Amino acid sequence: MAFLTENKKTVWLFSVGSFLNDLGYYAIITIWPIFVTSIIGASVTFLGFIDGLGDAFVSLSQAGSGFLSDKLKKRKVFIWLGYFFAFVSRIVYAVSYQPWQLIPGKILDRAGKMRDAPRDAIVADITPREKRAAAFGMLRAADRGGAVLGLILSILLVGYFSYRQMFLLAAIPSLIGSFIVLLFVREHARADHLKPEFSFKFVSRDLKIFTLTSVIFTLGAFSDSFYILAASKLGISLKFVPLFFLAFLFCSSIFAIPFGKLSDKIGRLFVVATALILFIIVNLIFIFYSSFWMIFLAFTIYGIHSAAYEGNLKTIVAEFAPSSLRSSVIGSFQMLIGLIALPASLIAGILWDGIGLKAPFVLSLALTIIALILLFFVREPKEV
Repeated sequence: MAFLTENKKTVWLFSVGSFLNDLGYYAIITIWPIFVTSIIGASVTFLGFIDGLGDAFVSLSQAGSGFLSDKLKKRKVFIWLGYFFAFVSRIVYAVSYQPWQLIPGKILDRAGKMRDAPRDAIVADITPREKRAAAFGMLRAADRGGAVLGLILSILLVGYFSYRQMFLLAAIPSLIGSFIVLLFVREHARADHLKPEFSFKFVSRDLKIFTLTSVIFTLGAFSDSFYILAASKLGISLKFVPLFFLAFLFCSSIFAIPFGKLSDKIGRLFVVATALILFIIVNLIFIFYSSFWMIFLAFTIYGIHSAAYEGNLKTIVAEFAPSSLRSSVIGSFQMLIGLIALPASLIAGILWDGIGLKAPFVLSLALTIIALILLFFVREPKEV
């Protein structure tokens, strides 16, 4: 019983760390595209480039930390250091005055995601299968709960602080999260004693198809900055855009745990397919509608999609992976997805500048439909 209590404590501590980090991140997310394009004076293409570059470094950091944490049998250090990098990145944003000066800050910010693969591997290791998706759902709910509070604080404080001061304030929660993990989370011993040597022979047919499905979907899943800009360009007043994004975060938060429990009961792939269908609806709304309430509905459905997709994505990959290489497989998967995110946002920016704001959503719609079709060729993971 004490062991179970310790495991639950670990999940809760990780949830608190995630809550705090996302609180800081989402306190600045709606001002980020405006800061880059208006205050710094960069183009939308540069915004797509730097967001995509950040996503690429997410992938590299997660693959590196995943492999090293398996090889060194140390995971905690990558988790608390990831939060510390997020703290430093926001300081860099605050003192940047040229577009190129934002690049090291974005790299540090997204390299901070090195925490995810080792953290997810720990959660998968200490959680029984019948509760695993619910545990990942709790982490996702904490992420989104912090995001909701961060966005509310942004709405309340943006009129009293400059954008640069907001970046400084947003650095504080990540620093606190780093110390929480450093001081209160203990390193968990692993039951296996196999030497972690990653090889593609460990990648099953189903994981290969699922990875291809995820890659195709990600190529059309550009950064949130485009949804924020699209809403403002479609005639939504800037004072309402943060509220729209708040609706997205709220739905993503409250539906994360229910979708996790649903996945535990009826299957992971059914929930992921539902998430892709929801994303198709989001794209259709942005392509064909521009009214206040339809765009608000799109952000709401986007939030429900996020709750259904992201937690289950990690659960599926964790269950396809051998336990001795779980962190490496998760990190490698996220590396590939992150590398695809760089051209995804860059292509979206080029299409936006070259054709119009609806062009990225048309491409996203087509790619999501292809991903949904491929998903039907994947069998449910059976790892215990």
